[in-house]
Amino acid sequence: MTLIIIIIIAVILAWGIASYNGFIRLITRAKEAWADIDVQLKRRYDLIPNLVNTVKGYATHESQAFENVTKARSAAMGVQDPAGRAAAENMLTGALKSLFAVAEAYPDLKANTNFLELQRELSDTENKIQAARRFYNGNVRDLNIKVDTFPPNVIANIFKFGKMEFFELEAESVEKKPVEVKF
Repeated sequence: MTLIIIIIIAVILAWGIASYNGFIRLITRAKEAWADIDVQLKRRYDLIPNLVNTVKGYATHESQAFENVTKARSAAMGVQDPAGRAAAENMLTGALKSLFAVAEAYPDLKANTNFLELQRELSDTENKIQAARRFYNGNVRDLNIKVDTFPPNVIANIFKFGKMEFFELEAESVEKKPVEVKF
């Protein structure tokens, strides 16, 4: 009888340790995935001043569009949590759309190789952000499911493991939607 109790306690203890380590692994993966998103967003932030300066060379009287992009970029760089960062990124995407609308009005700018290269790099970065976002959200989903399901939620409650927020951006990136030009 004592042996059975010892075996049951050992099994419960082994399960608890395995569950705890599983949570640690999921949290670490989610944090790593968030760092991947952060790297791509920083790359995007680094491209924006060059893009703005290139457009400024052709469209000097479009200062409102430049100010909007600069303000949105600064706001996005200052936010760290997923929900706040997503809202700031959506504002930045909107500002970039208006900048590309300005560019549409200048045929010489659209043919500028520097502008075209920056546009290509920004598009590539947008794709990398989407891939990193999917990876992060997949890891967060796995963690959140484990936090909610029984019996792992017992370990989650004991060690205060909580859910993490998804990183949701608006569905359309800068390059996906046609730019509307108004005169």
